[in-house]
Amino acid sequence: MRIGLFTPFTNPVATLPLIRTVGEQADKRGFHSMWLAEHVVLFDKPHSSYPYSPDGKLNLGADAGILEPFTTMGFLAGCTSRIRLGTGICLLPQRNPLYTAKEVSNLDYLSNGRVDLGIGIGWLREEFEALGVDWARRGARTDEYVQILKTLWCDNVSQFDGEFHTLPACTMFPKPVHQPHPPIYVGGESDAALGRVARLGQGWHGFNHTPQSAAERIGKLRSLLSEHGRSPDDVDITVAVPAGTPVSLEDVKRYREAGVDQLTIPIFPGDADAARAVIDDLAKRILEPAAAL
Repeated sequence: MRIGLFTPFTNPVATLPLIRTVGEQADKRGFHSMWLAEHVVLFDKPHSSYPYSPDGKLNLGADAGILEPFTTMGFLAGCTSRIRLGTGICLLPQRNPLYTAKEVSNLDYLSNGRVDLGIGIGWLREEFEALGVDWARRGARTDEYVQILKTLWCDNVSQFDGEFHTLPACTMFPKPVHQPHPPIYVGGESDAALGRVARLGQGWHGFNHTPQSAAERIGKLRSLLSEHGRSPDDVDITVAVPAGTPVSLEDVKRYREAGVDQLTIPIFPGDADAARAVIDDLAKRILEPAAAL
């Protein structure tokens, strides 16, 4: 069982020393991956409901914001050597697909092939409206943008003509180091999200799952993969435990029995010393014993 960390760095807590410490210590102790969140803007009282909290609110504080993932991952790539760096998740339909392809490719190039691209369609309607992107068609836009990413990453000459974007014949270099391209992990718990995994993804990254809820969703995903002529082995299953929930080795065993390949654990250290302590604790209690499972 592989163990990763979900690290949604937010200001003002996420200082340079804290980020460096998390990256260096996670890399040194042997964690498989780090996953960073994305929101370009937030709102004090949105009508949209955050799907991963009981009250539907994303409680970060009035003056807090989430650090942009790709620039932060670039910094982490420079102070690590082996840990994989992932977006958990990148809000793909909000972004220009050419810039996203370029940023991911460039980061994969500089990190020597260590990027996992987690994507999702988003939950915050107000953010889409602020960016001038249609909310209703975000799922279809995501599917199309994945095709654009792949042609820019894989083809010497890229071209695409779709509903949302037309790409004339052009070239984009450098190409990613990871071949044929960085793995695409689709985030989300709905049947539609799992269908997107079955059609387009190399992985699923589910959030806030117990072993029981993970098993149910994995069962549904396997059924959808079969409908698309794919094997369960074609998709890597990564699941994040509910934030703030203590994790034991017995829990890890239950996630593995549910079909999980990689378990990610959210951490929210307040400073560099706290980061060292929490990573050391997880390495001793979870990471090292889990390696034998």
